[in-house]
Amino acid sequence: MDLALLRTFLAVYRARSLTAAAREVGLSQPTVTAQLRALEQGLDQQLFQRLPRGVAPTAVADELAAEVAPHIDALAAVAERGPAARGPFARPLHLAGPAELTCTRVLPALTPLVDQGLRLRVSLGLSEDLLAGLVEARFDLVVSTVRPRGRTVAATPLTDEEFVLVAAPRWADAIDRRALAEHGPGALRDVPLVSYAEDLPVIRRYWRTVFATRPAASPAVVVPDLRGVLAATVAGAGVSVLPRYLCARELASGALVALLSPEVPPINTLYLATRPGIENMPHVAAVRTHLLMQARMW
Repeated sequence: MDLALLRTFLAVYRARSLTAAAREVGLSQPTVTAQLRALEQGLDQQLFQRLPRGVAPTAVADELAAEVAPHIDALAAVAERGPAARGPFARPLHLAGPAELTCTRVLPALTPLVDQGLRLRVSLGLSEDLLAGLVEARFDLVVSTVRPRGRTVAATPLTDEEFVLVAAPRWADAIDRRALAEHGPGALRDVPLVSYAEDLPVIRRYWRTVFATRPAASPAVVVPDLRGVLAATVAGAGVSVLPRYLCARELASGALVALLSPEVPPINTLYLATRPGIENMPHVAAVRTHLLMQARMW
């Protein structure tokens, strides 16, 4: 099987776009299309479904990418150590993570490396989906809110996020916070909840850790982005639970009030994950080391 065809295939698989892949491998789009057709004919299998914008991989493409990506990446790492290499950032880094942490912490932390030539391709989403994409070689690094399992992923703790029960001042003044501390969430019976999802995943974690019970109420407002939860809570839509890093400014300014200060606040460990075998590639190693150092200050 022609190595050049596999390299082009992997570029299309990761970019989900013939145009973007053509730029990545330095070929024209018709050449990329011709190489994909040749590979599909050689395999007698369809690798991509053509969409109005971009392409979608088939199950055959997923399997092929998982099989060849470590070897293509390893060969690329060897080539990049040669005299023609353009430093550690000779190729783009495909990074994925949760929208909130990626936008508020990760991307600002990587700005100095962008100044040094780093090229980032960023995807946002749920950790389970992103970790699956990591195994399929669609991403190089994933910031995960859950601990990755299995031998196909190498993970290192990145940072801990602390969760805080918060409300705007008008709700904080109306809530009997002594009763809340002594008797639990019954003091919030008539207060609307603002949640990330219908099943209250973040609120449920806080209730279980601090109150040793489950929330009984349904959310009044559901926003599938914690930045939206923050905005709604600041505006007075109700009570919510947020990571401290996300609402630290609002707590400092008084726009939000922390309703409780438990001795052991609920935390969640975030992980930086990659595939075994690519962690020493120059662009992956540089970004991974930089993020691990920067996260100490988060």
